[in-house]
Amino acid sequence: MTATALTLGLAALTTSVGAAAAEPGFPITAQQRSTAQQVAQAGVPLSELAADAPDSYTVKSGDTLWAISSLYLRSPWKWPELWGMNLEQIRNPHLIFPGQLLVLEKSGGRATLKVAGGQPGGTDRLSPQVRDKGPGGAALAAVAIKYLEGFFNDAVILDSNTLESAPRIVATQEGRVLLGKGDTAYVRGELGGVRDWRVFRRPKALIDPDTKQVLGYEARSVGTAQYVRPGGTNDRGEIVPASFTITNAHEEANLFDRLAPTQSMDEAALVPHAPAQPIDGRVISVYGDALNAGQNQIVAINRGTRDGVERGHVLALWRAGAAARDVTQGGRPQAMRLPDERHGLLFVFRTFDSMSYALILRVERQVTAGDRFTQP
Repeated sequence: MTATALTLGLAALTTSVGAAAAEPGFPITAQQRSTAQQVAQAGVPLSELAADAPDSYTVKSGDTLWAISSLYLRSPWKWPELWGMNLEQIRNPHLIFPGQLLVLEKSGGRATLKVAGGQPGGTDRLSPQVRDKGPGGAALAAVAIKYLEGFFNDAVILDSNTLESAPRIVATQEGRVLLGKGDTAYVRGELGGVRDWRVFRRPKALIDPDTKQVLGYEARSVGTAQYVRPGGTNDRGEIVPASFTITNAHEEANLFDRLAPTQSMDEAALVPHAPAQPIDGRVISVYGDALNAGQNQIVAINRGTRDGVERGHVLALWRAGAAARDVTQGGRPQAMRLPDERHGLLFVFRTFDSMSYALILRVERQVTAGDRFTQP
């Protein structure tokens, strides 16, 4: 495979990631639009408010859409119901900005959230605006993007093991075992004149816990490299590899690591929302080398766009019920299986055809491969 073909292959894999940028702003889902139409004027029942929902709150730098929704709602993904969406202006999910004062209004057994403004003592219904700056600077992100920023450049899912035929490190400077920033790596393969590259560890197969089928190959970046000199053959007919400089390394590079051209990734804002249809599946793996994951870590799940999974979907995590025995009736104990227990929430931020990546938003116990998820 040529470097150009590999570039196109990797770019195609990010199509779903960039889908939200196909039109100005962010497209609201059919479910969100339907919900907004039903409750834009009515608000939410008081029973859906968080027990300690504040009467007012001043938005702070570093707040997120999810965090503020969590202050007010038992189910934060139901934010459209509380905020009374202005359907004609829904182009941007960033509804609020640092410095704004949010006011909770209760009437007739229902509640709405508004922003203080207009006439003294008055309030305006929260509605999205196509703008980049607010009273305190940039609009709020949906979730804590700091947990995702590095990931967008650190991992890629391949439908097939494409990197097996990609350029590879065949030798190191002075025979070193490991390479860090500033070191020289010698590379063989078709380079196509590309200057900037990402260095990947050899991909690992991601296997569906239920079907045992390979859903894709996860390639984890260990750093970046820059093309310095071409390779070829010398006057004695000997193979001379191309020279590269390791420009950044969060893990040491070494022999057999593969190279792929640097790709720009769309990190556009995501809006938390529940799936429109029932869904269930399992966690495939924890990203990285750990066996278990906690809050703000990333997992791969065995459902993707072909299953209706969208960026921004909020999913409930379930721990399988433990085996137990009933010894309360005398005689021989009876085998039982305790009910599955819900213990966390996932936030899907990157989708592929048959699998997706999700951030653990909230969790009570460690998440492991095989854990089940459903709609929240």
